[in-house]
Amino acid sequence: MFQVVVLANVTSVGVPRRGQVVVLTGASSGLGEALAHRLYAAGCRLIIMARSVDQLDRVRQDVMLAHQRELVYPPVVLPLDLSDSDGVRAAVGKALRVFGRVDVLINNAGVSYRGEALHTELEVDARLMQVNYLGQLAAIKTVLPSMVEQRSGQIVCVSSVQGRLALPYRSAYAASKHALQAFCDCLRAEVADHNVHVTVVSPGYIRTSLSLNALTGSGAAHGKLDATTAAGLEPDAAARRLVAALVARRHETLLAPLRDRLAVLLRALLPSVFFLLMRLRARAGTGRPS
Repeated sequence: MFQVVVLANVTSVGVPRRGQVVVLTGASSGLGEALAHRLYAAGCRLIIMARSVDQLDRVRQDVMLAHQRELVYPPVVLPLDLSDSDGVRAAVGKALRVFGRVDVLINNAGVSYRGEALHTELEVDARLMQVNYLGQLAAIKTVLPSMVEQRSGQIVCVSSVQGRLALPYRSAYAASKHALQAFCDCLRAEVADHNVHVTVVSPGYIRTSLSLNALTGSGAAHGKLDATTAAGLEPDAAARRLVAALVARRHETLLAPLRDRLAVLLRALLPSVFFLLMRLRARAGTGRPS
């Protein structure tokens, strides 16, 4: 699943402005659900999207009960499946027509992976690339022409620290996030003169069900809550920092502890040392699915 957020004119104080239109995909749980609460509480007009309409209906009711306001824009629920690019274009096109414009698109959700590259079916690599990269591009390319025409907009892509560096036993996931990072870096330069801003948010581990739903090399579900995920950042804390990055129109931000930030720096400055550490990590089986 994936996430899009549409926001109209942002403020400079860390809070989106009342009445902004928000299309939020992957909003049925985890970080997406936390974002729905924060954006709705700020008075945004939300369009929440994910595969599970039942879960979206639950989120819709929860945010309305938790954040009662004088001026209420009830969230609009729309189904979305990132594995189908044509379906993504149709669904996001429908979201665009709800309020007649998109001001910020946030691609947030995706699918994770645990496996050895040697024993991973090519179909699994293709599915990760479809959901985490091509499906998200389909959403971007659906809203981008209108942003260019209105000469305003923001695209926020939730990548991963693994979009900046790669870990053993995460090859399909890291490859899809590297692709998304590279596309956003290109797009940022191309659309800047149209007053369209591109933000990449790269979290470390967030305490969500991502590892439970991760695919293994055979395509089966991993079905386990990894210890690193269980000890990760709380979704609401990650949502708060993501919204701050959105409002500040940052080019990119790492939502990760110091260790991960140092690893990104090490990969850039001393790649041979980083490669040695990753070889030792692989040899020790760290991160290898059991």
